[in-house]
Amino acid sequence: MIIQLDDADRRLLRYLQAEPGLSTADLADRAGLTTATCWRRLEKLRAKGALKAIQAVIDWRALGYSVEVSLRFSLDKTNPRAFDEFVAAAREVPEVREIQTFLGRVDVRLNILARDMAHYQELYRTRILTLPHIADIEALMHVADIKRAEALPL
Repeated sequence: MIIQLDDADRRLLRYLQAEPGLSTADLADRAGLTTATCWRRLEKLRAKGALKAIQAVIDWRALGYSVEVSLRFSLDKTNPRAFDEFVAAAREVPEVREIQTFLGRVDVRLNILARDMAHYQELYRTRILTLPHIADIEALMHVADIKRAEALPL
């Protein structure tokens, strides 16, 4: 189901994307709404699933995680449980930040954070290579963010 947004909803979402920490009163003021109307619209957007959460964006590098690697996996498709078992095991690795599945040559992508190359090497050998049903792995070392847009153009 596609949710229909009016101009006021778009303004609210645009301001929330830009500054997620705004209070409802400040958000209402910027969007040109009363606080009560703003609150009701936010609740409606949450209820319909358009607004899932307001999150903190953490700079992992500032916390000592300087290595980011994207691992692309092709799985052994002879086992009908390969996807489910691989994903379940990958969820257990705390350094796995993101898991995505695909159709095509690549089946699964994991985004991993590590403190440094030694930490990554240990993770790779002890946690990643032991994941079930791996047929092939390709590692892409993150070098720089050129564009990382979390916001949609509303």
